Amino acid sequence: MNVSRSLVFLWTPWTLAVSVVAVVVVAVVSVIAWRRSGYSRSVGLLEGLRLLLVFSAALVLNQPEWVEEFHPEERPAIAVLVDASASMDTRDVVAAGKPASTATTRREAVAGLLADETWAPLRAKLNVVIQSIATPQAGHGTDLGDPLAQTLEKTPNLRAVVLASDGDWNEGRPPVRTGARMRQKGTPLLAVPVGSKAQLPDLELISLDLPTFGVAGKSVRVPFTINSALPRDYTTTVTLRASDGDEVSKEVRIAAMGRTSDSLIWRPRATGDFKLTLDVPKSADEAISDNNRLQAPISIREEKLRVLVVESYPRWEYRYLRNALSRDPGVDVSCLLFHPGLSKTGGGNKDYIKQFPAGLDELSKYDVVFLGDVGVEDGQLTLEQCRLLKGIVEHQASGLVFMPGWQGREFSLLETELRDLFPVVMDPGQPGGWGSRTANHFELTEFGRRSLLTKLADTQEDNMEVWEGLPGFQWYAPVLRAKPGADVLAVHKDASNDDGRLPLLVTRTFGAGKVLFMGTDGAWRWRKGVEDKYHYRFWGQVVRWMAYQRNMAKGETMRVYYTPDQPKLNQTLMLRANVMDKGGEPLKGGEVTARITPPSGRSELARLTATGEEWGEFTGRYTATEPGTCKVTLFCKETGAKLETSFFVQGAAAEPVGKPARPEVLEELARVTNGKVLEADKLDQIVQLLAALPEPPPLVRRVPLWCHPAVAAGLVVLLGVFWVGRKVVGLV
Repeated sequence: MNVSRSLVFLWTPWTLAVSVVAVVVVAVVSVIAWRRSGYSRSVGLLEGLRLLLVFSAALVLNQPEWVEEFHPEERPAIAVLVDASASMDTRDVVAAGKPASTATTRREAVAGLLADETWAPLRAKLNVVIQSIATPQAGHGTDLGDPLAQTLEKTPNLRAVVLASDGDWNEGRPPVRTGARMRQKGTPLLAVPVGSKAQLPDLELISLDLPTFGVAGKSVRVPFTINSALPRDYTTTVTLRASDGDEVSKEVRIAAMGRTSDSLIWRPRATGDFKLTLDVPKSADEAISDNNRLQAPISIREEKLRVLVVESYPRWEYRYLRNALSRDPGVDVSCLLFHPGLSKTGGGNKDYIKQFPAGLDELSKYDVVFLGDVGVEDGQLTLEQCRLLKGIVEHQASGLVFMPGWQGREFSLLETELRDLFPVVMDPGQPGGWGSRTANHFELTEFGRRSLLTKLADTQEDNMEVWEGLPGFQWYAPVLRAKPGADVLAVHKDASNDDGRLPLLVTRTFGAGKVLFMGTDGAWRWRKGVEDKYHYRFWGQVVRWMAYQRNMAKGETMRVYYTPDQPKLNQTLMLRANVMDKGGEPLKGGEVTARITPPSGRSELARLTATGEEWGEFTGRYTATEPGTCKVTLFCKETGAKLETSFFVQGAAAEPVGKPARPEVLEELARVTNGKVLEADKLDQIVQLLAALPEPPPLVRRVPLWCHPAVAAGLVVLLGVFWVGRKVVGLV
């Protein structure tokens, strides 16, 4: 860098006149005084010092400054930054006077700025740096501020910046902060906004929420959500295709300018790993069809669930429930019939066990436990068994079904730790419940109509018809209301109290597991005229729903499950693991880690911490930063056990195609930096404007000598010498 130095004076006519007059007058007076002294050498030195003091004061009066100018040796540079984010693929740029059918993408509209020949006229006197910014990265959005800041710091002798973008930044610091720094350095920004500010007519399939696994021959509910930017409602047929060629279609009415959520029912016929693809046909009014398809994986298995049914008397509800579960090929049922009054527990075939599972290691093998009309009494449940039941639900993701009866033994459970699991508030004034000679009926709630648990027919209309035609029940439990956080699936069609109609079919999540409350003992009557069609289907769905979390992935001594099943991008995943030692007992403490490998291959290690020494439960968290299938390897240092599984992250783009442009962002940057807003199709104008930019002023460093401490100190020293000299000579 070249440096030039000079001394300048900030004088005015009157300061110059005063200075000259003062110096001349003092010079005349000094000569006269020296002559009167007979040209004494000492007086001559004093008068010379007097003249130097006055001359120095005259210089200070005219404000002298030492100026250094730094001229860069590098050639001036121009930085051309072009947005390469995913939103630049939006097709909404229409040339003036052209029809909308000729629209091009935002990326195509600014492609000329990336061509070397565009900047050829400037290369003779300028360095032109061309760079694509905001390149799409998995799990990241668009950052405009950081590329501007790096360009400002790393480009020597930067004269101006050209930024072509749709302005849709959603990550990093606001670009206007860098704009303020550019203004301080005198670097203008020439903004080239591109894209339409108006929302394009579009249908976007934004989610496909598949469960992690399903069971062969059992229905899988596939929820999906469609976002519409169409000006009117649109009815179409969506299609779900499996990788084995199976197809399911459904007619859906998509609401205008809003979100529509619906679901499909798919019944897998074989086991294996499948990929499901959901397609939404393109509307005639739609401008973008690239976002009308989503894919997600699912594993179909042959499951063998372990179910424990505990009852007092063999009432009809118990008998038909046992038959339903024992005839289900995917269920291994164990029954315990206390039968008060008998000297030993009831039984009759291989499904029966002689006593309640002894200890946690035996009880934790069950995926779902049914508690009928049983309580804490002699020969029935104990307080310790109730505590263990609560523990396997809360810490080991087992399911628990309450099926109270007319003897009201469930009220004794409210005095145990199981009271926290009840999803309803019971009426202590009517422990025996309510019975009637006439049949009562269920009525599904809005939540119940959407639930897979209550789906007894393939379509919602047929399902409602089935529930309305089911045989009624003649007894129901003494329920007052549902607890906060519980989901009511069905209520009594007629009976109500101050809190509304009585909830009879209620679910809730407790810890890692699920709880179901069945408030009648008449589900066995659903067999009337149809045999096991609805009764078996209902209880089969209940068992699989309650055991779902627990059976996501399991090995001999380890089990892992996570919430949600298929997280969205940047969503936090809750990991839970149950680890047993080599003897089958829950591991008491230890080091459990989960190595998670996303599609990019950059593994992350999540450490799981023990939540209690008794249950062998370990929990941890992981934030999904990449879409696609993530592999999980769970490892326990103490036992050496390893379990491998995977989960799928839905890749909702941080900056999807089809969103409106934000030209106001670039306009603000141009205003802050004293730049201009230009049009993308006028490249010649952009080049001419850059060529006409004035030479940047040199970097100037000024040292004001007239107020510098060293100058003031020098004058004081000279005055002191002058005064001492006069005393020595004898003039004072």
